[in-house]
Amino acid sequence: MKVVIVCDVLGKPNNGTTLAAYNLIGFLRENGHEVTVVCADKDKEGMEGYEIVPIKNFGPINLILKANHVTLAKGDKKVLARAIEGADVVHVLMPFFLGVAAAKLAKKAGIPVTASFHAQAENVTAHIACMNLHLANHITYLFFYNLLYKRVDLVHYPTQFIKDLFEKEVGHTTPSRIISNGVNKAFFSPRTHTREGKFTILCTGRFSKEKDQRTLIKAVALSEYRDDIRILFAGCGPREKELKKLAARKHVEADFRFYAREDLPAVLQQADLYVHTALVEIEAISCLEAIASGLVPIICKSPRSATKSFAVDENCLFTAGNAKELAERISFFYRDPAKIEEYERKYAVVKENFHQEDCMRQMEQMLLDAADMAK
Repeated sequence: MKVVIVCDVLGKPNNGTTLAAYNLIGFLRENGHEVTVVCADKDKEGMEGYEIVPIKNFGPINLILKANHVTLAKGDKKVLARAIEGADVVHVLMPFFLGVAAAKLAKKAGIPVTASFHAQAENVTAHIACMNLHLANHITYLFFYNLLYKRVDLVHYPTQFIKDLFEKEVGHTTPSRIISNGVNKAFFSPRTHTREGKFTILCTGRFSKEKDQRTLIKAVALSEYRDDIRILFAGCGPREKELKKLAARKHVEADFRFYAREDLPAVLQQADLYVHTALVEIEAISCLEAIASGLVPIICKSPRSATKSFAVDENCLFTAGNAKELAERISFFYRDPAKIEEYERKYAVVKENFHQEDCMRQMEQMLLDAADMAK
């Protein structure tokens, strides 16, 4: 099968969407499919299996995108036409310029189109200070639907949560498959950690408003065990300086580091507890990676996040923005190491649903089904 994967945002594997793209590309190629990737990554110029388009110029907005380590691709029709010629199916990752142009050209050529749902409205509106305005988010979802998702043969949703939310916002059902993006086998290793030094809380993810790492810093500052707790923030992003200042002001020990993907399994083994603070999340592979590695998670119970569904009970949940409640949850596990061991056993059952190879086989089948539908 010849598959064209269209990536408005690719770049380095430092976010969930990019990881999902690389995982799918790698799996399909390893299983004998011919894969052409269309993206704007200049470092892939001349590489076999890649077609490169120009970067879209947004003028002053480029500074905001750069701060978030994001570049958006231009919908170059000539490059796209060359890439999709003879394709069995075109798979689009994002509802932006390149993906929309690819879907239009493919449908015109009679080639089936599938599309993943990786962008919540808040991921866009957070950049223009409208994240908490329902009207702005509602309009964004309508744009997503009208530009891309109403045109495709099958929509890939990583969770039931985002399928239900999107279809409610746009007032339409969509032909779809619900498939997790999955966790790489490197994270499914036996837990070997024994505590040395301070109690370490790990929090992974981009340093941005919608990830809300501030609440974790405030929670540790409120804890009676503050002086024996260390937070390790693994990631990068535009709010790093702000978070460092807050930690210093609250007298909370916090390390901020960006880790290469291959180093993360070892980093997860060094922690005693994992806290997921994001307010907006479609799936949160970072949280699933922590669970797969044997870490017990405490997860933000945000109405705009799917991640809360991974929690086994209320002891692993806290109300969005509620630092006092999060501090209580941290203390629950800090005080009793036996509780951590008990919950590790509970999460050993949860993680079995997210083996990446199983998820990628489901993605492969979705693409095969879309190609067969066209025939």
